[in-house]
Amino acid sequence: MNIKLAQCFIAVDDHDKALAFYRDVLGLEVRNDVAFEGMRWVTVGSPAQQDVEIVLEPPLANPNASPADKRAMAELLAKGMLRGVIFSTDDCDATFERIRSAGGEVLQEPIDQPYGVRDCAFRDPAGNMLRFTQPRKR
Repeated sequence: MNIKLAQCFIAVDDHDKALAFYRDVLGLEVRNDVAFEGMRWVTVGSPAQQDVEIVLEPPLANPNASPADKRAMAELLAKGMLRGVIFSTDDCDATFERIRSAGGEVLQEPIDQPYGVRDCAFRDPAGNMLRFTQPRKR
């Protein structure tokens, strides 16, 4: 039996701002853009990783959610309390400079971590934390 990751989800409050970041700054390709029942899902992925996709979805992508639950999720997103993702890169410093120079909100400059990687972190336009990690050179 072979099990692999196919999709992960990131909550966004503005798909157009998210696309400007994930597509134009990070260089991910748009694979799908779907509207359904007043909601929108945009799927992006790395050209180097065709079998893994990130779904950019509303903070609470459930048409049956109560208004109170939708507000609560939107508030958590605004506070940066929802989880993001960790990307791997072959050059953490160059990735950092590219994203920073494009206006990315820096959370952490590149640093060697004690667990064997060099990484940096940014917030996307919705407030999600994204880390970019590179195995430390020996």
